[in-house]
Amino acid sequence: MPKEKRIDVVVAGHICFDVIPVFPQGLGTDLGHILVPGKLINVRNAATSTGGPVSNTGLALQRLGQKVAMMGKVGDDFFGRAVLDRLKMYGAEKGMSVVPGEATSYTIVIAPPGIDRVFLHNPGTNNTFGPEDVNLDIVREARLFHLGYPPLMKRIYENDGRELVEIFRRAKEAGATTSLDMSLPDPSSPSGKVNWDAVLKGVLPHVDIFLPSAEETMFMLNKEKFFAKKRRAGWRDVLEFFDFSDLSELAEQLLSYGAKVVGLKSGYLGFYVRTADAETLSHVGWAKPSDLDNWSGRELFEPSFHVEHVASATGSGDSAIAGFLAAYLNEESIESSIEYACAVGAQNVQVLDAVSGIRSWEETTRQLQSTRPKISLSFEVKGWWFDDTGQVWHGPTDKAPKAS
Repeated sequence: MPKEKRIDVVVAGHICFDVIPVFPQGLGTDLGHILVPGKLINVRNAATSTGGPVSNTGLALQRLGQKVAMMGKVGDDFFGRAVLDRLKMYGAEKGMSVVPGEATSYTIVIAPPGIDRVFLHNPGTNNTFGPEDVNLDIVREARLFHLGYPPLMKRIYENDGRELVEIFRRAKEAGATTSLDMSLPDPSSPSGKVNWDAVLKGVLPHVDIFLPSAEETMFMLNKEKFFAKKRRAGWRDVLEFFDFSDLSELAEQLLSYGAKVVGLKSGYLGFYVRTADAETLSHVGWAKPSDLDNWSGRELFEPSFHVEHVASATGSGDSAIAGFLAAYLNEESIESSIEYACAVGAQNVQVLDAVSGIRSWEETTRQLQSTRPKISLSFEVKGWWFDDTGQVWHGPTDKAPKAS
């Protein structure tokens, strides 16, 4: 292998154009009382941004100092031109494919203050993304290959994810460390009816770092339990009804399917991580952990940083992934990497779009070195303990000795 790679990260998969109407304050907390048929709601100027992990994670990684290549598809329509124009602002449009006659993916983000987001989404050209859209010559020049949002990409989730498996098999053969992010399917859509358990069993042997959300993972592995929690939650955030034992159970299953590092984004609560043994982690490709002892056999939960005013959570999970991967590639410890994940996620939610709030690596590091309050969690689950010094929770399988 060459001593250096030309690219730090290839970010591939889903990309779209986001339109985010800005709602005034004081509309209430019940979306059903706001979006009433026949009602006119005066909104402010819309925020617009490229969306999806190719843009959100890719541009955040670029802002954090990584050398990034992007691979996605757009059409030659209005939204396609808007996507390319926005990427050109960052010098990031060169890896994109333009498909004449196809419609570019777009999303209308409905996010009134104090209410979880609702997305009106058209997958567009993402539905035709396949293995031939991943340039392996570029992947061979990269340390890490990351792909996001298969549930919004019809071609690679069909047939139990056969083409998704092929993409990751080729990326592994190219020598890259591989990373995968998911999205929550609409249960009533074709994606929601896919056997995601079978998809994960097929692809995770080729995935080194798996970074879905807790909700997505439970939907894919245990729909009955997921919908039971949704019924209990009602209009409240379903994450209020998750606890550490749920995360441990999900991660155990994902590791058994072949993932080596499992990170579960947990929204406003924080970021969970669990890892395989040192021997397994030593075979994850070009970007294996710099300190196998620190990274192996770990189970941790990093609470989120407190944010006084949340503008929008659009892209916050993608940003958290960027923080985690940037720290990982910068050879930070696992404790530091999950802290960077939460820090970059917190930067994201303070602005309406998914990109402009992200700071440089140096500024983010300075933020972490300052005193920043974290949210307080009061879970009482057997085997878990809180490290007051590191301000992190340790799980029952974590090999770090319990503080006396």
